[in-house]
Amino acid sequence: MLQPSRNVLVVDDEPRILEVVSALLVSKGFTVYSAVNGRRALELFEAEAISLVILDLMLPDISGEEVCLAIRKKSRVPIIMLTAKAEENDLLKGLNIGADDYIVKPFSLRELYARIEAVLRRSGDDLLPLTLCNTFRNGDLTVDFEQNTVKKKGIAVPFTPSEMKLLAALMKYPGRVFSRNELIDLAMGSEFEGFDRAIDSHIKNIRQKIEDGPKAPVYIITVHGLGYKFGGE
Repeated sequence: MLQPSRNVLVVDDEPRILEVVSALLVSKGFTVYSAVNGRRALELFEAEAISLVILDLMLPDISGEEVCLAIRKKSRVPIIMLTAKAEENDLLKGLNIGADDYIVKPFSLRELYARIEAVLRRSGDDLLPLTLCNTFRNGDLTVDFEQNTVKKKGIAVPFTPSEMKLLAALMKYPGRVFSRNELIDLAMGSEFEGFDRAIDSHIKNIRQKIEDGPKAPVYIITVHGLGYKFGGE
């Protein structure tokens, strides 16, 4: 399954933990961004296409819980929280605010990497955006993935399963540019044997249904030479 990127954000105020976790991830082919406090973590999250966050619970400025909540307001990116607390109530609280998994310090790098693989595998199978019902531009466009419906200015428009999968992939990572081959993997599956330009036809059809002016789109935007991204806010 295609992963959105190989960028991991590691947040911890202990330099030794940053060093060993970063070295592990680099050895596995990831690009690592590190932060020693919550504010820097949020700055990096806004600036980079992060596919996983490893987040310490206790930080010197704002808590890991606050960082987790801030990220969850805009993204479903997997979050693994690091904590020195092993009490059940603390673990449940972290999961309730949006963490995907917890690991208690001290931990082995083997255990950490097993958790990383597990959450990335689960997130790779989940194309749904942060919320199941999404409304843009004061009701101009509504996409409800629970009901599997799309409405333009309150009027339902028909979408094929492939079109819905394409829209879900783009909406899950707004602003992230997808190549045609990546969109084929997400929406058509690895067994698709057609041309990558088939994606262009699907995109054209989607634009006809949701854009006021398909030649000047505001939702499905072409990034010349690279692919497509979702521009809705």
